[in-house]
Amino acid sequence: MTGMTGILQTKRNQLIALAVLGVLLAVLPFVAGAFGQAWVRILNMTLLYVMLALGLNVVVGVAGLLDLGYVAFYAVGAYTWSLLASAHFDLHYPFWVLLPLGAFLAALAGLLLGTPVLKLRGDYLAIVTLGFGEIVRILMNNFDKVGLPWSDKSYNLTNGPRGITGIDGLNFFGFKISNGLEIFGLQITSLQLYYFVFLAFAILSVIGVSRLQHSRIGRAWQALREDEIAAKAMGINTRNVKLAAFAFGALTGGLAGGLFASMQGFVSPESFGLLESIMILAMVVLGGMGHIPGVILGAVLLSAMPEVIRYAADENMQEKLFGMVLVAPEVLRNLIFSLAMILIMLFKPAGLWPSPEKK
Repeated sequence: MTGMTGILQTKRNQLIALAVLGVLLAVLPFVAGAFGQAWVRILNMTLLYVMLALGLNVVVGVAGLLDLGYVAFYAVGAYTWSLLASAHFDLHYPFWVLLPLGAFLAALAGLLLGTPVLKLRGDYLAIVTLGFGEIVRILMNNFDKVGLPWSDKSYNLTNGPRGITGIDGLNFFGFKISNGLEIFGLQITSLQLYYFVFLAFAILSVIGVSRLQHSRIGRAWQALREDEIAAKAMGINTRNVKLAAFAFGALTGGLAGGLFASMQGFVSPESFGLLESIMILAMVVLGGMGHIPGVILGAVLLSAMPEVIRYAADENMQEKLFGMVLVAPEVLRNLIFSLAMILIMLFKPAGLWPSPEKK
């Protein structure tokens, strides 16, 4: 009887904690909006990075496959939305076509990447995936003049380094998020509406990754991560398991890319460089590989903390404290950020919130 009471009390506490968290997440964009819409944009980008980190966590943290070109799938989703919902080709497809299509094409790109690297491990796998990410970025950068062998005419597919502008925002069956919304006299800006859309997709990503991680294929991924030879000896089809990890991780990245393009209204190859892949990987490692709450924590810290430091260490703040500007804000931000990363890796090598098994 006492044990049953304890279980009920634990579930009640969990429900209360979820309710409190839900309320905090609901009011967060309005609190941030009181300090300026730039803070709401930071929240939106944080949610996108949460989705990206969760997708990469499937590949790196759960399946144990090092991927340094993950941003390529992010780019596929973003350019799919941009090319089919802008004045570039004068196409304006609805979101319920664009998002699934971007996710499907990103998953297909994941399969294309996974197929030739099935027998690679460690550094060799990292180099190949890094090259794949750079190939996608270079293609986006140079596909503004594409010629055909049987024609002298060139075609502008991606607009090259100039990027694509005038991209359509999210449009829910006639309701444009870019116009904002007014409810009972409360004005909700477009960025705040995007926050709730991104939050919904981030929650769906958490649920999807969690269900997969605790499913049969998730256990196969973990066996692959621990010992590929032993997993193969136990009858696991390591080929299909690896391809599934690449495909699902890429699918999540493609979704995030489409959402990014819809909010930003502009995409260019500069947004999908190697540094972005390194940053997403750092989020997974910092939070705790293979542990969803830890990955979310790492994504929140690494995406929001640099922006907080940027505003906290600006020139005006330094003049108020010291009477002069000691260090340029961008330099100070990088110094503080790098020092924090080094200290965390020294004292918490398994991540800030490692999985119970690893702990």
